[in-house]
Parts: sequence; C-alpha cells; structure tokens
Amino acid sequence: MSNIVNVSKKNEVYLQIDADPSILLEMSEFFTFTVPGAQFTPMYRAKMWDGKIRLLNVMTKELYVGLHEYVKDFCERNGYTFQNNIKNNIDDISSLESFVEKLNLHSNGKKIEIRDYQLEGVRKTLQKGRTLLLSPTASGKSLIIYTLVRWHQQFNRKQLVIVPTTSLVEQMYGDFEDYSQKDDWGVSYNCKRIYSGKEKVNDVPVVISTWQSIYKMPKSYFEEFDVIYGDEAHLFKSKSLTSILNKCVKAEYRIGTTGTLDGTKTHRLVLEGLFGPVHKVTTTRKLMDENKLANLKITCLQLDYTDEEKQLCKKFKYQEEIDWLVTHPKRNNFIRNLVLDQKGNSLVLFQFVEKHGKVLYDLLKEKDPERKIFFVHGGVDAEDREDIRAITEQEDGAIIVASYGTFSTGINIRNLHNIVFASPSKSRIRNLQSIGRGLRLGEQKTKCKLYDIGDNLSWKNHKNYTLLHLIERVKIYNEEGFDYKLLTVPLDG
Repeated sequence: MSNIVNVSKKNEVYLQIDADPSILLEMSEFFTFTVPGAQFTPMYRAKMWDGKIRLLNVMTKELYVGLHEYVKDFCERNGYTFQNNIKNNIDDISSLESFVEKLNLHSNGKKIEIRDYQLEGVRKTLQKGRTLLLSPTASGKSLIIYTLVRWHQQFNRKQLVIVPTTSLVEQMYGDFEDYSQKDDWGVSYNCKRIYSGKEKVNDVPVVISTWQSIYKMPKSYFEEFDVIYGDEAHLFKSKSLTSILNKCVKAEYRIGTTGTLDGTKTHRLVLEGLFGPVHKVTTTRKLMDENKLANLKITCLQLDYTDEEKQLCKKFKYQEEIDWLVTHPKRNNFIRNLVLDQKGNSLVLFQFVEKHGKVLYDLLKEKDPERKIFFVHGGVDAEDREDIRAITEQEDGAIIVASYGTFSTGINIRNLHNIVFASPSKSRIRNLQSIGRGLRLGEQKTKCKLYDIGDNLSWKNHKNYTLLHLIERVKIYNEEGFDYKLLTVPLDG
C-alpha cells in the first residue's frame, strides 16, 4: 500500500485525488458531515438520504479545489505524503497601493480612502486567488469587490458578480458608479446588469446578475468567465447556486463575500470548497469601537401572556404557535405603538406578507396617516424598492414595513435609526444580516436601536418555541459582544 496522496486539478472546480483506495475511503470520512436538521427533511424520513454531505466523491476522486489546504492537513495528521501538482497563477501585487491610489475613489461626491482592513482583504484575495471574505455588514464589501474588479480588468479577465436579489444588482451597479465618478472608467460601458426582464448577454467585461436569472444557462455561457464573485455567499447552498459555480470550469479566481456564516462546519466547508479559505476581514464589534459603525443598542422585549393563553398554546406545534402569535391583536398593537413612538426612521421586519406584514402596515397607516410608511415584499419590484430606500435617506420619521426576504440582506440605508424584529427567528445569518441594515453611519446618525420581540408562552415546565428562539438570539448577541438588555412586557391588559 502506497502512502502517497497525489493532488492535481481536474479543472477550476475540482481537484483530482489519486491515492490508495483505503486512503480515499478514510479521506471520504474526513470530508463527510451530518447536515443540521436533516432528520426533518422528506428525503431523510423516506429513508432516501442518510442526512450526510460527502464532499469527496470516491468513485470520481473529485473534491472542490477550495479544500486543497484541508487535504494537506489530512495528510499531515495521518502520516501520508502530500504530493502537490497544482501551480496557481498569482499576480505580482507589489504595485497594489499605487494602483488603488490611481482609482481616485469617491463616494457621494467626496474623495475616500480605502481602509486598512479593506486593502488587506484585497491583498489576501489576490495572493490566494480564491478567498471567502468574512466581513460584517457595512464594512465596505462592495468597495473591496470594486477594487478587485478593477485590478482583474487590467489583465482583460472577464468577470461575473453574482448577487441574491434584483435590488442588490442595482445597488452594486450604483456603488460601482459612485466609486468611479471621478475616474474615466464608465460603468455603463464596462458593466451589464442581468435580472428578470433583462437580456442575458455577457458582451461586457463585468456582468452583475442575480443567480436566479442565469442558473439555467448552459455551461458554455459560464466558460467565458475568468473571475467569479459570490456576494452574500452564505446563500450559496442550494443546488441552483452551486450549479453555477460548478459550470465555471475555467474561472481560476473566485471570491465569496459574506457578513456571517451559520456556525456549522458543513456550511463553512461547502463555501470554502466553492470559493477558497476564509479570511476574516474585521468584526462588527471592532468597527463599532473604532466609530466606523453606528453604536448598536439592543432591547429584547419578552412579551408575557395570560395564564389562559399559555395553557391554550401549550400543545401547539411550531407553525401553530407562529400563526397564533402573528395574528394576536394585542401583540400587533404593541408593535404598532412601539414603532410610532420611535424617533428617526424605522425598519419593521416580518415573515408573512398577508397575515402579518399587511396587518402591521394597515395598523400603522390607520394610526398615523400623515407619516410616510412603506410596505415592501417580494411583489415590489427592484426599482420601487430602490426608490423607497432613496426616499428614506432624505426623511426623518419614515417607516418601512418589509419582509425579511427583501430587506434583511444587502440593502443599504444610512439614515436608519430603529429596527424591529416583529417575527421570531433563530437563524443566525438572518438575524445578523438584519441587524446590519442599521449599522451604517449617517451624517446625523451615530447609533441604532434594535427591538427584538420575543414571546413567553411557557407553562410550568414547558417552554414554547419562540421563547427558545429568543434565547438563541441572546446567545448570538453575547457571542458578538453586542450591548443588550432584556425587559418583560405583560400583554394581559
């Protein structure tokens, strides 16, 4: 039996692992993980899937290129000889600082300097060729992407920027336009926007697209790209998203950007496989301490219900509890009054459009018909969402009632002072991304308030689902070093 593990590139998606069959089986176990919550999926219940992800295909001997360093680590741990046959083309970046200076970066008509951590993120990415940049919301990911786009374009590399929503296509395009306003780089000449209703052509150096618009395109469409960016990369878990990355067999340079990972090893390894090793750019807490983000104050409001209601809900399943809560008149009135009492602009995030979002919007409009109140959900097109965002930037006292799906990720509103979590959730990614909506500094804004609504329906030893979710969110606040306080509010009046 040979102890040599020979590693080469099959293409820019997969490594080819050549080793003794027994070593391949051992390595397969090393790259096999149980998916959290798999036991609740129909495939698992039907005994058609064991709930595990196997990143190494023993039959084809294929493993994602981004996991190259993990193969080396596996060999070192187990005493195998790691034979590397991969040669990456790494650019000479000795001129990086002068290159960035020549970009003449501007924003809102003012000259800006790239921050040290942003420049280091660019440097690390260019040194590695493949990187998963972990950088919190409002840390300037779009500026990092723009700098990388400009760097790669000087080598005539064709580039694809993939974002999750139509709003983010427009926002990324607008950011590029903003940064280059005093430069001779024309955004309309260099960039093409692709989403629903727009032509799916890639006849320009840079394509900015939603993944939904292009994932059905043939492999030949993606073979033209040399550089791939996955913005909000934590969403790259579905087959449609990964299929795009798997079709980009000639894209040697891959950059993922995200503000947060979900905390599971499986999620991280899948993303590192697709994009490359994680580089932590900075943290939210550090940016707050340096006064580069708004100071966040969290108030967790635990709503306490009557004993009769607690007994009624004791045997509820999860969805029954959620449905009961979002239609509770006193709960919705409390949220309405809380929002109307706030100073500045507010964002109210909900989960269900008709049975909760529309109800909250109507309650707010009825109580204060003169105030500018907007209702945003998946049915509102990208241009209208951008108009709402732009209007809010100029207002003081506007309210946006928005679904998590449309406004929890990526939307930039500097002039946002308050956020209300109206619907319960335990998703680490959703919560941190939602918080990020309020962290950008504005001309007259240095702080942001978050009101996290929790619900205590516990009876005796039984703890209800959404109370447990609140406990999970508090754990996240502790881990992130956020300032928070917990208040109990009776709803029995």
